[in-house]
Amino acid sequence: MSFPKKIICLTEETTELFYLLGEEDRIAGITVYTVRPPRAKEEKPKVSAFISGNIKKIKSLNPDLIIGFSDIQAGLAHDLIKEGLNVFITNQRSIQEIFSTMMILGSLVGRSQETNLLIDGWKSKLAVIETESQEIIKNKWNGKRPKVFFQEWNDPIITGIQWVSEIIEICGGEDAFSHLKEKSLAKDRIILPEDVVTASPDIIIGSWCGKPVDYNWFQDQKNWDLIPAIQNNRNHEIDSSIILQPGPALFLEGIDQIKKYIHSFE
Repeated sequence: MSFPKKIICLTEETTELFYLLGEEDRIAGITVYTVRPPRAKEEKPKVSAFISGNIKKIKSLNPDLIIGFSDIQAGLAHDLIKEGLNVFITNQRSIQEIFSTMMILGSLVGRSQETNLLIDGWKSKLAVIETESQEIIKNKWNGKRPKVFFQEWNDPIITGIQWVSEIIEICGGEDAFSHLKEKSLAKDRIILPEDVVTASPDIIIGSWCGKPVDYNWFQDQKNWDLIPAIQNNRNHEIDSSIILQPGPALFLEGIDQIKKYIHSFE
């Protein structure tokens, strides 16, 4: 069976997975936002941002496959397809969809078995964390989960994507806006500042997708001083590279950060 020999990875999680599988030699180009693994940005040509790319440079690399993620890359995918290139875009939102997508990507490079082993390990990790969380809910919190507001962006305010909501639940928290978690488009998860006041979260976790969280911003929001998370200084930050990408980093580091902030709740 023949597998792609020159792959362009338009997002970081595919690059990270291929490196974990020992298939980095197939990667012909990466996004400028790649930070995992660190050596990738030193070894591979940078050919794209997130919603745009250097079409001329990509074509010059003669890729036999281009892999991207999210409806947000629809425009870039359209431009690449018009150039006669093979483009594969996924739109995974849940943890199960992430695992399924990883299996597809692993099979594309002939590493189905190795990918399955990675996924089995991460599933076991999730199961252990969920069991620990259930004990904490029962013995520490008397059956009541702390309410968590995960903020993906500040202007407009966007709540967490589905896999983040699921991780919050696994770690023992209650997603303050769980009714929006299955909204696949970010524009459908936009809320108002007063919605956060009404939700009254115990914990706020910010991950502003490529820029640092501005803690002064929280102080400027009307009536947010009434929110328990603000009153008790329980507003935290997680690097978007380990929580907002549907790949290995989510399970290697992202869930540990969520767990730390939720399990430390008193």
